[in-house]
Amino acid sequence: MGSSPSSAPVYLPDSNHERVKILVAGPFGIGKTTMIRTLSEIPSLHTEEVMTDAAAQVDELAVADKKTTTVAIDFGRLTIAQGRIVLYLFGTPGQRRFKALWSDYARGALGALVIVDTRRLADSFEVMDLIEETGLDYAVAVNQFPESPAYDEETLRVKLDLEDHTPMVICDARDWDSSLNALRALAVHLVTRAGGNL
Repeated sequence: MGSSPSSAPVYLPDSNHERVKILVAGPFGIGKTTMIRTLSEIPSLHTEEVMTDAAAQVDELAVADKKTTTVAIDFGRLTIAQGRIVLYLFGTPGQRRFKALWSDYARGALGALVIVDTRRLADSFEVMDLIEETGLDYAVAVNQFPESPAYDEETLRVKLDLEDHTPMVICDARDWDSSLNALRALAVHLVTRAGGNL
């Protein structure tokens, strides 16, 4: 799958290719913007703005010292399978006030990668519920923060109330190989659910 991003521009191949929309979702401050920036082969688009006191009155800001937040959407692109498949990565805002836009975010998406943090697993339930309501299949990527408590896989799956078929991987959103592995887990899951092989 793909190759690590470089500073040189990467253009879409001239040959026919399949375009696939993937959501990168999760609560506020979980690493969605970081993962898209890590994976994208083009300069990723981010709609980050400095957080204001007004936002603090509306949003549940569980991450200390975070100064910016996504106010619309993040976007990145990754070409895989020798240029035959182009993934468009859309990072969704994590705040509850954007819930009304979820049907728009999900429209045309093939699946979602949900990023979670073991320090605040309960914050991920609303996002997973929204994804399930849209009918999208998803995989879970547990983003490793230095101070995050470590749990074994079975405990994590129970705490997140995951179905047996839902993939879960440990990742570091700052690391290309690790992020790509999470995306690969989602891709295998989507193909399997569609009745194919990868």
